[in-house]
Order: sequence, then C-alpha cells, then structure tokens
Amino acid sequence: MKILLLEDDPILSDLMYDYLDECGYDTTLCMDGEEALAQIDEKQFDLLILDINVPRLSGLDLLKEVRDYNKQTPAIFITAYQDIEHLKKAFMAGCDDYIKKPFELEELGERINNLKKRYRIEAHEAIPLDNDLHFDYAKRLITDTRGNSVSLSQKEAQILHYFLNHPGRVLSPEELTNNIWEYEDIPSDATLRVYIKNLRNIIGKEKIRTIRGIGYSYEP
Repeated sequence: MKILLLEDDPILSDLMYDYLDECGYDTTLCMDGEEALAQIDEKQFDLLILDINVPRLSGLDLLKEVRDYNKQTPAIFITAYQDIEHLKKAFMAGCDDYIKKPFELEELGERINNLKKRYRIEAHEAIPLDNDLHFDYAKRLITDTRGNSVSLSQKEAQILHYFLNHPGRVLSPEELTNNIWEYEDIPSDATLRVYIKNLRNIIGKEKIRTIRGIGYSYEP
C-alpha cells in the first residue's frame, strides 16, 4: 500500500513515517504542499495523509486541486486545529477522515484500516460480481461457480476494482485514467474503450453502461 504523508513537523513526521514503515506501508514523506502535489502528479498513491497547516500550499488547497483533477484517492487530514470550521472545510475539500492533534499512532492505524476496508485497498477476498462470478483483485482473476477462471491484465483489474468502489456512479474517462494511470502514461479514450470492451466481454455487457457524452457506470 502506497501512502503519501504530508507533515512539516520534523519530530511528528519522523514518528509517523517510522510507524507507517513498521506497518509495512510504502510511504513517501513531504514537508510542504507543493512538493506533495508534485509527487501526486507523478505517482499513484492508495492513501493521502495530509496536515492542513503546511508551507507553500495548505493541505486543504492541495486536496481541492487533487479532487478538481478527478483523483479520488482516499485522504485523511491530521491537524492541530480544534474548531468546527476547519473540520467542515476539510470535508468540503473532499477528505474521508479527520484526526485532531495530538493523537495516538494506533488511532491513525485504525483509521487507515477502516479506509482500507471501505475502499478494498489490499483486499484479498474474492468480491462477488453476481450470483455466478467473483473477482479476486489480488490475483486478477474472474472465477465462476464451476471453477472456470479468466485472467485480467493489470489495468483491466484496476479499472474493474475502481468501478466496484464506485457502484452506480457515472465515471468520466478522465476520472478513470487519472486514478489508474501515471500522468505520463495517460492512455487515449480509444485505448480505455478497448479495456472497457474486454471487461464487458468477461463480466457481461449490461454490467458497465455507457452514458453517452459523459462516461461509464457500473451496475451491481
């Protein structure tokens, strides 16, 4: 699991980095918002942990830019602010959770685990697609009740996984590509359509609807 940690306090950032490293997470530490934004532009992360009051670009403004770019990476704010207004602003910016300093590192760990379950990050269990098909994201396999299986490419598995985390919601091609591909590897719309066609052939054409001129919607 890849985590971006934005925290400018040198002592707290070291403590958090060491804790996340001990938990087995691949963590990138940034000390200011501009540096963090550059890292998010270049790499794909599974989770963002953001302090609000950091140099150059606040955590709030950073997450707003990330969300404006259609990146829906789960995000946790950590902050010394105790007032309700900052909490409101954090959720309006698009965060998934909010922790007030000081906090125990174990609390952060539990909140990370909660988001891992909600978004099926590092999920190893097979996810039911219908009464007959199951999807194993870790193994990139679609398996039916008779034991037959089909292997997916890495991108096909990531696209299907993203659909499953946003059922019934219309996803634009930009949102799909921005959340799955690195910036320099963004594919054409034609390439994305090929991946979608391949998935439909495996799980059923009715599962992924085309919303003309807007994008795609996964129907559970």
